[in-house]
Amino acid sequence: MSGHSKWSTIKRKKGAADAARGKVFTKIGREIAMAVRGGGPDPASNSRLRDAIARARAANMPNDNIQRNIKKFSGADGEIHYEENTYEGYGPGGVAVIVETLTDNAKRTVADVRHAFDKSGGNLGATGCVGWMFTRRGQLVIDRAEFAKYDEDEFMMLALDAGAEDVVVSEDVFEVLTEPGDFSAVREALEAGGLSFLSAEIAMIPANTQALPEDEAGKVQAMIDRLDELDDVQRVYHNGELPEEDEEE
Repeated sequence: MSGHSKWSTIKRKKGAADAARGKVFTKIGREIAMAVRGGGPDPASNSRLRDAIARARAANMPNDNIQRNIKKFSGADGEIHYEENTYEGYGPGGVAVIVETLTDNAKRTVADVRHAFDKSGGNLGATGCVGWMFTRRGQLVIDRAEFAKYDEDEFMMLALDAGAEDVVVSEDVFEVLTEPGDFSAVREALEAGGLSFLSAEIAMIPANTQALPEDEAGKVQAMIDRLDELDDVQRVYHNGELPEEDEEE
């Protein structure tokens, strides 16, 4: 089993996501736009769009919003061209940080990301400076309380039969990890079995995490929050262990 779990991060961010739902939906809307631009508006023939829709549903985005975004970006009025960029660097305490963005103005975005690093006591680095510490994997997080009929062994067999690479079991969630190319198929197989997700995405998983003293952990969390607040930032990954994330809401 992998030792990595995302549940503590989801717990910590849930309240903030609820409070800033409009910002969350805007970011997901950009992913839908990129998916529609790359593969068309029909989810049946566009796996990237199906994945974006799954992420939207995990974030409780209403179906009307999802369909509105698909329609908006599939017509002549949807010619907004977003560019995908990834930035890497170090946060307080030397924590490795990866920032994924979607933007219509790359100069603005890199300036904003650099400012967030600098203001937090970090350093924006060159491409590849920390990427080697992470592995891209599909990641599905499922609420154990919602699907209590499955015990650990039953769920592991279900996920592995669906094509999952690994399953992480914790007190609160099942976390399913896949190869990136298998993510859509595994997600769809689990959905067909009646499962829904707290989180569904292809993520950058750190090979190892870095323990931090409480003061450094607080500085890292402030940096992550500062980056998350940027409109162009889609996801932030890091390898720091943040004690405060384990506290109950």
